[in-house]
Amino acid sequence: MSKFKLGFIINPIAGIGGSVALKGSDGEGITEKALNLGASAKANQRAAHALALLSPYQDNISVYTANGEMGEHCAKNLGFNTQVVYQSSSSQTTAKDTEQAALALMNEGVDILLFAGGDGTARNICAIVGDHFPVLGIPAGCKIHSGVYAVTPKAAGRVIEMMVTRQLVTLTEADVMDIDESLFRSGVVKAKRFGEMQIPKELRYVQAVKSGGKESNELVLQDIAADVIEQMDEELFIIGSGSTTAFVMEELGLENTLLGVDVVQEQNLVASDVTESQLWQLVQKHKQEQLKLPEQEKIGIKLVITLIGGQGHIFGRGNQQLSPRIIKAIGKENIIIIATKTKLTALDHKPLIVDTGDSELDIALCGYLPITTGYKDQVLYPVASPQ
Repeated sequence: MSKFKLGFIINPIAGIGGSVALKGSDGEGITEKALNLGASAKANQRAAHALALLSPYQDNISVYTANGEMGEHCAKNLGFNTQVVYQSSSSQTTAKDTEQAALALMNEGVDILLFAGGDGTARNICAIVGDHFPVLGIPAGCKIHSGVYAVTPKAAGRVIEMMVTRQLVTLTEADVMDIDESLFRSGVVKAKRFGEMQIPKELRYVQAVKSGGKESNELVLQDIAADVIEQMDEELFIIGSGSTTAFVMEELGLENTLLGVDVVQEQNLVASDVTESQLWQLVQKHKQEQLKLPEQEKIGIKLVITLIGGQGHIFGRGNQQLSPRIIKAIGKENIIIIATKTKLTALDHKPLIVDTGDSELDIALCGYLPITTGYKDQVLYPVASPQ
């Protein structure tokens, strides 16, 4: 039996601006700015989560990839038979490198192209392979609107595993979407369809295209906001990104970062559009101050988040500032998830998804969680166990 030929590309800088509140990696000077702010590249780590699931089948897989951080190091470190078919000449890879690597892999005749990145990476690959070559994305960007990505890195590995083990996998076409990141950084979401690509049709593992637009049911949103605001006493409230959480800030009369993370205490704005490191410092400072107080006077930290419409992600998409260490410090019991019932119904019974990058935390967050859907109104909704 001939070996499975796996094409493999990593965009090493994908999503690098997420944790430092830059909302992506596209744009001149963004990578340098992110690194100067203390960001670290996570795309290789996320790609490794996907590829590691294929380790039991190494004898039956040949990985064709680009040099260095674009795939070679990841595949070789995991022990795969690796062949480099494209050499980047730059220490900092570009969109052109992604395109040229995709062309080389397509010419090599790989069985599928597995790539790690965000919507910009998907656009680059779509420009080369079009809709006549099978691909699958490993989510490593900030906001992922395209339908060509698996719901988590491990889910991507599961789909490839099905192909390697000769299970019947149907191909379908999925939209490649991207947003204008310059507008995105100003709080405006303007998504555009750039084409479509062929992907394995495994609905358990592949995400839907993100639903766009703000919630229109203002009365329901007012009820949800009233419920959250009533809880705001002395505790520190971290407000995540999204139009539903933005409505809470609007009802408070506070300036809001639609696509970022803000911090509120006693209904006053403490910090706006914080980075991961800034948020960590705030959390640590708060906890240290509480240690000095008697038990009956201690106040906690609450995290208010919503889900991505049409996809169901609550962590790992557009809120990388909420890192595993911050989520652990806050605690599962202090997470307030808000959403309209319309938004939940649109998921068509699909569970919520967590993709924090920490597998132990993902497991701890799974199960049924209460979702605030109105004033004094909650429903229990499942969070999927990691794929």
